[in-house]
Amino acid sequence: MISKNIIKYSPWILHFNTGACNGCDIEFLAAITPVYDPERFGIRLAPNPRHADILVVTGALNKKSSERLKRLYDLMPSPKYVIACGACAISGGVFAGSYSLRLKASDVVPVDLTIPGCPPRPEAILLGIKTLLERIGGGNGRARK
Repeated sequence: MISKNIIKYSPWILHFNTGACNGCDIEFLAAITPVYDPERFGIRLAPNPRHADILVVTGALNKKSSERLKRLYDLMPSPKYVIACGACAISGGVFAGSYSLRLKASDVVPVDLTIPGCPPRPEAILLGIKTLLERIGGGNGRARK
């Protein structure tokens, strides 16, 4: 089993967009560019779920995207962490109450950290990831099986 301390120093992140308005998507992609330099924290994008330590979910969930999210989560090795990024992933956002909206991210997978905003700024996204890494290193993170 991988030690939590290893994840703290070089987390691999998998981004999952559920297909909402793409505002959070654009901000997340901006946060991983050299302008904000996430590699100073050791953050790298994972090529597939089997290499990922942290799953970042953006957008509101419908039935099909919630099935895919659960499948991605199940493919990730333990310990694994989930970040719900943006109002839509946290509560449904502006799409709450819509006929097509089924769930929020925490209804499908256990969410370790939420980053509020519509959309959250790249600085807030990096701060959220850094906060999760501090929790992992301090022993306050929750490992999943």
